[in-house]
Amino acid sequence: MLKNIFFKQEDPKELVRKWQADLRSQTRAIDRQIRDIQFEEKKVQKSIKDAAKRGDMGSAKHLAKEIARSRQAITRLYTNKAQLMSVGNSLTEQLAMIKVAGAMSKSTAVMKEVASLMKVPEIQRNMVEISKEMMKAGLIEEMMNEALDSALDTEDVEEETEEQIQKVLSEIIGETSAALPQAQKNKIPPRAKQQELQEEEEEEEEGSEMAEMRRRLDAIRS
Repeated sequence: MLKNIFFKQEDPKELVRKWQADLRSQTRAIDRQIRDIQFEEKKVQKSIKDAAKRGDMGSAKHLAKEIARSRQAITRLYTNKAQLMSVGNSLTEQLAMIKVAGAMSKSTAVMKEVASLMKVPEIQRNMVEISKEMMKAGLIEEMMNEALDSALDTEDVEEETEEQIQKVLSEIIGETSAALPQAQKNKIPPRAKQQELQEEEEEEEEGSEMAEMRRRLDAIRS
């Protein structure tokens, strides 16, 4: 009796609903982040077109690299969103089981998804806290403790490839070239010559406008 008074157990149904609310909040935050990155990308696309019109392919390529990175970040965020939704669906199944059995049962599916989400910088802190609550409630195994420390220092970063950068350039500059008078088109080197210019372009310093674009994109992605 005294134990029940001083160590009152939380209602498992309320715990599940709380976790679901937390996951929905994280999902909305990811949606906002995707929109912010896409908004900034439109600005960078305009800067690439302006650079192409000037014949400044060095700046255009550096900006295309930022777009390639941003698109990789968006792909990763959509994956994270899908994982959050998967955990939410698993919790809905747990809620149905609780109504029948009166208690939660361990879930390897939730454990696997939570372990992956704890490696995501944008939501890492909240997922670590949720995972601790889930362990305490008996939903996931205690062995998750072993993943906590490594998760805090883990971030998978996919480097942009030359192919992706050239794809962005072709997509944006191709549209720009088609709309330009012939005299301005001549300023834009054909794709065959782009490879020849790459080594020189790599050494060019970024202008103040490009540096500011990069700073904003990095702030959104971090």
